[in-house]
Amino acid sequence: MDKESEQFLYMQLYEKIKDMILEGLIPYDYKLPTIRALAKQIDVNNITVVNAYNKLEEDGYVYKKIGSGTYVKKIDSLYDQDEIDEEEAELNEILINFASTAPTTNLFPVEEIKESIIEVLNNDKSNAFIYQNPKGYLPLRKSLRDYLSGLGIYTTENSIQIISGAQQGIDIISKALIDFKDIVFTEEFTYTGAIGAFKSRGASTIAINMNEDGIDIDDLKNRLKYNKPKFLYLMPNFHNPTGCSYSVEKMEEILELARIYNFYIIEDDYLSDLEFHGERNTTMKSLDLKEIERVIYIKSFSKLFMPGLRIAFIVIPDELLYDITSAKHISDISTPGLIQRAFNIYMRKGEWDENLKRINKIYDLRHRIMSKAINKYLPENIEYKETRGGFNFWFKLPNGYSSDALYEYLIDRDILIAPGKIFTIDSEDNGYFRLSVTSIDSENIDESFKILSENIKEFLSEQNKPKLTIEDYNKFL
Repeated sequence: MDKESEQFLYMQLYEKIKDMILEGLIPYDYKLPTIRALAKQIDVNNITVVNAYNKLEEDGYVYKKIGSGTYVKKIDSLYDQDEIDEEEAELNEILINFASTAPTTNLFPVEEIKESIIEVLNNDKSNAFIYQNPKGYLPLRKSLRDYLSGLGIYTTENSIQIISGAQQGIDIISKALIDFKDIVFTEEFTYTGAIGAFKSRGASTIAINMNEDGIDIDDLKNRLKYNKPKFLYLMPNFHNPTGCSYSVEKMEEILELARIYNFYIIEDDYLSDLEFHGERNTTMKSLDLKEIERVIYIKSFSKLFMPGLRIAFIVIPDELLYDITSAKHISDISTPGLIQRAFNIYMRKGEWDENLKRINKIYDLRHRIMSKAINKYLPENIEYKETRGGFNFWFKLPNGYSSDALYEYLIDRDILIAPGKIFTIDSEDNGYFRLSVTSIDSENIDESFKILSENIKEFLSEQNKPKLTIEDYNKFL
């Protein structure tokens, strides 16, 4: 492996294994080394091997047996054609990925967005490729204003800032508002990208304890006696990673504290559009009705639309408009115009509403299947609290067991989970882990969770103790 090469290491590994397969140096049905064993042998991290194996599978050179490993596939150009029977087809499964929160690609409305892009090119021609207003394409901001009114958020297009994904929103808010050694409050478990953005600006980040229904109000009040935060970062609906949702009463109490202690709230809303059991979700921004607004509202469409399009926006309180808009302009001038214009057409045609109806049914089904699977297969000594919706499920191992060790144990068995350390400020090993069902189709959830549970039982029976860390885990997400 040439670590000085400009070619990614995983692509180098992919090419070498592919060439060995095509040259007949590795026979079909040969089991490749485990991820951890090969990573150690060639001195790379686990992620490099995972990415290489995934690409080999995607291109048809290997197949995976769940819980067994990765095997070389029979290549037509090298071997006689044989009929693949049903049993072999069932073995040709992908890695069980409970870690990723990226939606499965079969949910993407490709044809609809393609039609919108064609319409933009036909109507706007070269204007689709000019720099947009740094705030964003005005017709799209008007469409988003109307969309927000359906969520009970009443604002103007002037207060809306288009951004390239929620991560950029967190980053530019940090650039605009945080000075070195400012204090930022977050939930005890939170989005790792937000932690990175706050720390990059030199902020002192303090985690507030969480209860089953969100942030611990008593702990928040106690912290406010001794610290003056610049803002509090929250995910009130289907919180990542725990899956919990805040009550309206708790949201209002937090808002009142923000007014009393003069701090802002960053509400990261990536999922409130989803409705489970016929229940509508309330955003904190919709409750922010006083003259001086306290909530900076970030809305991302990544988990419900096409993550690669990077469409999101911020609703900004008037007194912060100039600073945040300026930070966006410095960051990348503007979000690509073609995408903004296409998404505006998509929304105006009502296709976003149709997409939401479709996605709601799919994620509601996945949540119900996963909940039933948990009740059937979860080992009794694993802690879990039911959620009322979303696609994240939060678990805790018995005391003395490490979720990092569990992660390492499972990755050798082609199973991915998200260990709790990546959601904490101090990144220390703990017994928590998150499972998500965005990257697993409904028909595979029950069997996948059954296999996972069997492996967890084996892990616990082997008396594993806290051990290895996973420095590059974020690349999975």
